[in-house]
Amino acid sequence: MSENSNACGVQNCKRTSCEGCDKRAAHARPAIEPANEYSSIRKVIGVMSGKGGVGKSLVTAMMAVIMTRAGYKTGIMDADITGPSIPKMFGLNAKAAQSELGIFPVRTHSDIEVMSINLLLDAQDSPVIWRGPILSGVVKQFWTDVLWGDLDFLFIDMPPGTGDIPLTIFQSIPLDGIIIVTTPQELVSMIVKKAYNMAKAMNIPILGLVENMSYVVCPDCGREINVFGPGRNAQAAAEMGIDVLAKIPINPSIAELSDKGEIERIDVDYLNHAAQIIKNKLGIN
Repeated sequence: MSENSNACGVQNCKRTSCEGCDKRAAHARPAIEPANEYSSIRKVIGVMSGKGGVGKSLVTAMMAVIMTRAGYKTGIMDADITGPSIPKMFGLNAKAAQSELGIFPVRTHSDIEVMSINLLLDAQDSPVIWRGPILSGVVKQFWTDVLWGDLDFLFIDMPPGTGDIPLTIFQSIPLDGIIIVTTPQELVSMIVKKAYNMAKAMNIPILGLVENMSYVVCPDCGREINVFGPGRNAQAAAEMGIDVLAKIPINPSIAELSDKGEIERIDVDYLNHAAQIIKNKLGIN
């Protein structure tokens, strides 16, 4: 090791250990894992939120459906190991098959490739009571051991927050960018900045922000009602220099389709413009 670098590999860093360093994430030596040799994935997009319950899985599912309808081969990695919801939204009950080559993802009705811990458990309601290192190891296996085949887009439904699994994904999987999902409350806007700062510290491109549960459309007059008050995410996004990709209203029909496992039947255009912006940013025709 040269005298101008320490274990983190950053030149001119005088520390002998990264422990306790406020720039530890940025200093961390890249450890990108190779995908399975039978996988060829063009773009990998993480869908992230600073807290739970904001609709991160919904945005993941809707983006995958939109890209599939546009003619792209699409997959979803459900990395929310302790709270997997993607299989339920797509009505998937079959178990993922395995061979000596790896694990085969389960296909939805429209041929979206899906891998989730719930596709490997004996019962969908079995709790996953594992500590952080094991959870992180499973996420790595979803990247290295799953036979994704040829995909244009792989969307990763990340667990909420900025803990072990998001850090593992940022360090181990070659993300082309992330989408941050939030709701209008001012408190959540503050938490969005935590997710933003984590991504910036890890040098992960931020594709933009999606505000879910943004408003309700009055069924009688068509007026948009801000149930949670005027959102401040546009101001926060401007301060961070990122785009607000879309605002999704509270729509009971979306919840109904998700509960029935029929999210692929969704017929709204809330994220169509967002999908086009993302394709443009990633250079996808």
